[in-house]
Amino acid sequence: MHRPRLFVTRKLPPAVEARAARDYEAIFNTNDGLPAADEILKGAEGKDGLLVTVTDRVNADLIRALPESVRIIATFSVGYDHIDVAAAKARGIIVTNTPDVLTDATAEIAMLLMLGAARNATSSIAALRGGKWKNWAPTGMLGTELTGKRLGILGLGRIGRATAKRARAFGMAIHYHSRKRLPEELEEGAIYHESADDLFRVSDVLSIHCASTPETRGLINRRTIALLPEGAIIVNTARGDIVDDDALIEALASGRIGAAGLDVFNNEPNFHPGYLPLPNAFLLPHLGSATLETRNAMGFRALDNIDAFFAGSTPRDLVTA
Repeated sequence: MHRPRLFVTRKLPPAVEARAARDYEAIFNTNDGLPAADEILKGAEGKDGLLVTVTDRVNADLIRALPESVRIIATFSVGYDHIDVAAAKARGIIVTNTPDVLTDATAEIAMLLMLGAARNATSSIAALRGGKWKNWAPTGMLGTELTGKRLGILGLGRIGRATAKRARAFGMAIHYHSRKRLPEELEEGAIYHESADDLFRVSDVLSIHCASTPETRGLINRRTIALLPEGAIIVNTARGDIVDDDALIEALASGRIGAAGLDVFNNEPNFHPGYLPLPNAFLLPHLGSATLETRNAMGFRALDNIDAFFAGSTPRDLVTA
């Protein structure tokens, strides 16, 4: 009996690829180019499963065109909005993701974004590297302290709670909104707000940790930005499409929003160029899970799900439509 056949769409850490090669007839993306739909379909020929990433647009058309042999799509990510799960279900293909393992790494990036935005890191680093830093000045490169600020967390899930834990060490007061209130032991003193609007009104810093859904896409827009305190800071480590770029760029340029720390963007890597000239925009290229420890754990979690499926068990991280 042959080993299950697997197509891996992106280059993964060496330890993950070694395990996949050991346990499966695996085909890898050796040059790590972003595969187009036709390349994914070609790679899927004769395969039993796909190991995809957040950069792969596995939409309904692609799923309908997949060969009958494909029975599982495992994504190397927590989010799965890049996969049409309903179309996969209609084809009898199961979908899995990799929750839990990137919580700490993403929370660390959220804190980096908060600090970078609050402490004027973009323009300060540019002055240093550009040879424009001449001396220390009492009023030079001023930012704002996180200590004593109200941190509003939009989505107090695993990553949101890990961010809150770190923010408490900075002396921040935690407020949150989620679809439903959490048990008291998970809140750990965080103040719950029934609506996102109510949360925004008290958020000196707003950190976005909710999933991308029809309800949350474009949630940060001109109307909701106007609810935030003057000079508030916006941080996003969730999904780019939760933010209306034009509205945020306009608010940053006017000073209505004091700063933003962004790790995710609409249409990344082709993000809105309007962010680039803004000195109060602290930008990172989607580094949330970018530690070797986390990327290994993500790969192993994806393979655990694939292992379980081909062993006849229900994968731990089964995604449903």
